[in-house]
Amino acid sequence: MSQMKNFTKGFIKENPVFVLLLGLCPVLGVTSSAFNGLGMGLATTFVLVGSNSVVSMIKNFIPDKVRIPAFIVIIASFVTIVELVMQAYLPVLFEQLGLFIPLIVVNCIVLGRAEAFASKNSLGSSVVDGLGMGLGFAFALTLLGGVRELLGSGALFDFKFIESDAMLVFVLAPGAFIALGYLIAIINRLNKKNA
Repeated sequence: MSQMKNFTKGFIKENPVFVLLLGLCPVLGVTSSAFNGLGMGLATTFVLVGSNSVVSMIKNFIPDKVRIPAFIVIIASFVTIVELVMQAYLPVLFEQLGLFIPLIVVNCIVLGRAEAFASKNSLGSSVVDGLGMGLGFAFALTLLGGVRELLGSGALFDFKFIESDAMLVFVLAPGAFIALGYLIAIINRLNKKNA
């Protein structure tokens, strides 16, 4: 039961974007479409699960003085894997996400989960936590990207739904702030009703 609780907390109760407000740089930077949001979210999920796994397995061998640099090296290794695989097999997405892929290394969600959870828990719990937080992050980015894409261009995952003029502001940077603000308000309202 506690494994399921660790998995689901990343979606609504402790969603990294809508509740904890972490990692907002890539959230606002790459979510001009649902496809970009999903791609960035899944890349971050892979890094979260991988780094949480390794950190939980070697936590007893890392001296306290070099704990954070060691975590960053572990995270950077997984980000490099994601970057190379994406560059080879998903070049269009790689071009869209650009600089935000290497920035996963310094994403406070990834380092925070390694420090706060994986370094203190078992391998199984750390994998579940990384998967839950990562998929919650992916959900938030995809939702925000979908809302912005639908309102800004009348499409969702590049499928055109609305043929009339859309609100271009949602595809631009200010639209990210507007859409994120409304989504945070909706999530907060849902959390208060369920509390």
